[in-house]
Amino acid sequence: MSTHSVEDIKARSARLRGALLESLADPVTGALREDDQTVIKYHGSYQQDDRDVREARRQAKLEPAYAFMIRTRTPGGTVTPAQWLQLDAIATTYAERGLRITTRQAFQFHGVIKTALKPTMQAINAALIDTLAACGDVNRNIAVSASPSVSAMHAQVHAQAAALSRHLLPHSRAYYEIWLDEERIAGAGQEDEPVYGERYLPRKFKIGFAIPPDNDVDVFAQDLGFIAIVGDGGELLGYNVTVGGGMGAAHGDADTYPRLGDVIGFIAPDAVIAVATAVVTAQRDFGNREIRKRARLKYTIDDRGLDWFRAEVERRAGLAFEPPRPFDFAHNGDRFGWHAGDDGRLHLGLRIPAGRIVDGATDGGDTVRHLSGLRAIAALLAERAADAEFRLTANQNLGLHGVPPVLRGDIDALAARYGLDGWRAASPLRRAALACVALPTCGLAMAEAERYLPDIVGALEKRLAHHGIADAPIHLRISGCPNGCSRPYLGEIALIGKAPGRYNLMLGADHRGQRLNTLYRENIDEAAILDTLDPLFAAYAADARAGERFGDFLLRAGVLPAPAQVRPSQADVEIAG
Repeated sequence: MSTHSVEDIKARSARLRGALLESLADPVTGALREDDQTVIKYHGSYQQDDRDVREARRQAKLEPAYAFMIRTRTPGGTVTPAQWLQLDAIATTYAERGLRITTRQAFQFHGVIKTALKPTMQAINAALIDTLAACGDVNRNIAVSASPSVSAMHAQVHAQAAALSRHLLPHSRAYYEIWLDEERIAGAGQEDEPVYGERYLPRKFKIGFAIPPDNDVDVFAQDLGFIAIVGDGGELLGYNVTVGGGMGAAHGDADTYPRLGDVIGFIAPDAVIAVATAVVTAQRDFGNREIRKRARLKYTIDDRGLDWFRAEVERRAGLAFEPPRPFDFAHNGDRFGWHAGDDGRLHLGLRIPAGRIVDGATDGGDTVRHLSGLRAIAALLAERAADAEFRLTANQNLGLHGVPPVLRGDIDALAARYGLDGWRAASPLRRAALACVALPTCGLAMAEAERYLPDIVGALEKRLAHHGIADAPIHLRISGCPNGCSRPYLGEIALIGKAPGRYNLMLGADHRGQRLNTLYRENIDEAAILDTLDPLFAAYAADARAGERFGDFLLRAGVLPAPAQVRPSQADVEIAG
């Protein structure tokens, strides 16, 4: 068992090399050495074990069923049809449970055993995709609005996000040496890390680009956010910058909490890299390295003050923020069905329940074959529209972008054949629901999330239908623990795992990603969840105003107290501080 702290492991890792090569070569165990379980995160992988069989294996005197999750670095979640086919082949060759879309627009492969780690990594890189810095105390995959309203301005924002992702990559060559057999040269292990330094960041760091009116990346949940400000002619004028968002918390610990980011000013498009570097390096130098649970940027800002942080970023970036510009978010969900882009090509939004792309799953009672269906669509596009894109969304769904109109009928037929058109019949509740992976692989999970989602959605749909509001557009989010990967604190209804079969019930966020929800009932089971929500649904059905959303109704009706944090979205935007 390692006695080293995470900070020690980072400093001693020889720039993220550790003893990974020795750990990978050890035939005695399916696990890595203790310190290397931390180091490998920076390469885009977590060591996990199957918790469904953990106890049975312990009783049989076997080590846990170790396997690895691998996560891609795909800024904005964009891949080509050819890359989709390559990732599909990797999933079916080396992994279990198909492909999975994360809430950061990345792919995850689950169940990769240690001996298959290197072949899997090499296959991902052969698809011109990598996994570097997809995990660990560095900038993670950058999220970008996946709105189907694709225009030249959208393309510009995506290009800036991709450039920023490259700029914030670690300089260490460890990834290329270990996984891609790059020859180790003199000075390896001492590479200069101008952004990260020898110990990298105090904790993980998340960046998101939002394009109003869509807040589909939940920009206020990001450590650093860029809200695109668009001119009357559709041109990109610049960005409002937000800092200090974060969803993670710990049950019963008042020192940890979810937080919405603050708007600190407006910048021109060409200042993005300078400002991002300034924010990241300020967090590197001033973030809490003594208490890991207090190491995110949100705590640095709360401890030192927003005015201080803004001034520090301005000093490092060599600029002064302009006052923030007006903006307006309409929603933080995805758009389904066909939409036309400025260039005349089409874009199709598809719903993927909990982001899990497999064959044989059930969706609303129907058995679907999403893995095979998307393989067929990718093959069609690779042959007839190779420049089209698959775009993962931060809500675990999928968009097909840049489809020639002539292919619409063919794609509709494939979607119907393989159950990819389920969004048409799904209730608004089902379409908007999010869930993290949780059990059986996540070591932090306290309760089910992804596997529980279909059951709880079905139960809630019945209650809503009973009150005549089956079409109410309510956002439901489920997390197996309070760390918040599914951004549960921004759900109008959220279940946050407390113990097997038991959840904290959170209520009252809005549908634009601008207001946190509130703890309403603690540590309750499904029966209590449904019994608690039932009278609230009845009141909503009877007393809601026209167009009023469920979360907004709960506040107006006095069911919930006034929220502690609300972020503005229109011309009255102000710098908080």
